[in-house]
Amino acid sequence: MRPYDDKTGSAMTNYLPDVKPIPIKERSSVIFLGKGELDVIDGSFVLVDKNGIRMQIPIGGLASLMLEPGSRVSHAAVTLASKVGCLLVFVGEGGVRLYSVGHPGGARSDRLLYQARLALQEESRMRVVKKMFSLRFGEDFSDAYTIEQLRGLEGVRVREAYRTIAKDTGIIWNGRRYDPYSWSNADLPNRCLSVATACLYGICESAILAAGYSPSIGFLHTGKPLSFVYDIADLFKFETVVPAAFKTAALHPKEPEREVRYACRDLFRETHLLKRIIPIIEEVLAAGGISSPAPPDWVIPPAIPVDQEAELI
Repeated sequence: MRPYDDKTGSAMTNYLPDVKPIPIKERSSVIFLGKGELDVIDGSFVLVDKNGIRMQIPIGGLASLMLEPGSRVSHAAVTLASKVGCLLVFVGEGGVRLYSVGHPGGARSDRLLYQARLALQEESRMRVVKKMFSLRFGEDFSDAYTIEQLRGLEGVRVREAYRTIAKDTGIIWNGRRYDPYSWSNADLPNRCLSVATACLYGICESAILAAGYSPSIGFLHTGKPLSFVYDIADLFKFETVVPAAFKTAALHPKEPEREVRYACRDLFRETHLLKRIIPIIEEVLAAGGISSPAPPDWVIPPAIPVDQEAELI
């Protein structure tokens, strides 16, 4: 029996092909979609607008897909996205607010347990946090520091980094201030920065899930659904999306959100960011001093098959 379109009653070939996921390092980073319906029609992943015009989306070649207000998703589209390991993220206007997120392919239980052990043991957690700080700031920190004290040091250095990059790009920076419920009231640099960080969070979460870890089990950041995403994104933020956002804001474009997305897309490609994230995740967690367990035969596979993991690293 062939499936039928609920609206028109016409037959649709929504049978999903047998696909092999593309290694995440070879994918494009992220695209934003809105004001249309995502579906699988004639074997293709498409966005259908209100006039019935289809735009084909290369879902297997994307790390994540940001769905803005006005978008709707069919069951077949979600199934295919999960099958190829593309993360679906439901966001607000400009990506400034995250409402819900998918989980392509399932996490690996052995790596989730490994990550949880590192986070629950205070000594291991501290070693992971210090490794993150070493990568970010290029120096080692004394064992006498607590996590709270490290957060204080981070705040000072982050504010200084914002001011330095703002000065270099020629924009006026009055601090990180925006209201997620009133997007238009934020100044231009903050709006550009919100869009840019949303792009970075999307590809970091995709990489975390592809490696079989949980986005919610963080080390410096805790208690949030995306705590580990924030931890990993901070390792790359000031070398990538902050300069891109501020450079775009300095140009005063008519469509700043769109221009920031293009700038981030090009930057991620030029810096090979997707190729770098998973090795950094493994390096950071290895600093915790607990050996990663070998997966048992019955383990749930990650979004990218085991036989392709060597290609990711």
